Amino acid sequence: MALDSAIKLEIISKFARGEKDTGSPEVQVALLSRRISDLTEHLKVNVKDHASRLGLLKLVAQRKHLLKYLKKTDYAKYSELISTLGIRDR
Repeated sequence: MALDSAIKLEIISKFARGEKDTGSPEVQVALLSRRISDLTEHLKVNVKDHASRLGLLKLVAQRKHLLKYLKKTDYAKYSELISTLGIRDR
């Protein structure tokens, strides 16, 4: 499931470092978190949708790698991001 462009622009504007920033780890993690929450809700209704479950696991792994990178490079932004998004720190 793709995100609506209005929702996507709202998330990008909230987490972007600059005006035209769409690829920073913060933006990518925020977009992935939204997609993960949408897929989680979908899977609560459609329990037997195993293809979407596999996609969810891939998204979670991608977000995990981006968070690991952000934690290594800029811990202050990492801690701010996980507190804003409500993600646990491991």
